Amino acid sequence: MLKFRTMLPDRRANHPTARAPEGEERRETHKSENDPRHTPLGRWLRAYRLDELPQLVHVCRGEMSLVGPRPQQATEVEMYDDHALRRLRVRPGMTGLWQVSGRSDLDWEDAIRLDTYYVENWSLGLDVKIALLTPAYLLSARGAY
Repeated sequence: MLKFRTMLPDRRANHPTARAPEGEERRETHKSENDPRHTPLGRWLRAYRLDELPQLVHVCRGEMSLVGPRPQQATEVEMYDDHALRRLRVRPGMTGLWQVSGRSDLDWEDAIRLDTYYVENWSLGLDVKIALLTPAYLLSARGAY
């Protein structure tokens, strides 16, 4: 997946902020708001989700949709139970129900619940609603880190 680099390279797995808090399993939604690995420009790009603009190439190639659950890393999918695997039934998207409902401020269970709701209740109207809500969330930078 194409993205602009927003973090210092080759440090993800070794940095304390890449690990979940004591006693919790790391999930893809575990993000640190003040992660010291973010570059100054990267912090700004991430806040407004501009780091994801290169994904339009994937949309043009038909590998992604504009709206749908976010693409997942293979290491994250390995941790999925049967319920979470349902989010993979549709093409991933640049924005989705999870992103316009709280982004990184939501916990793992809420993210899965919203993504599976989207998959099981997909409609053109739901896609249009999410697409119309996306600009306001991008401009607010709320939950983006």
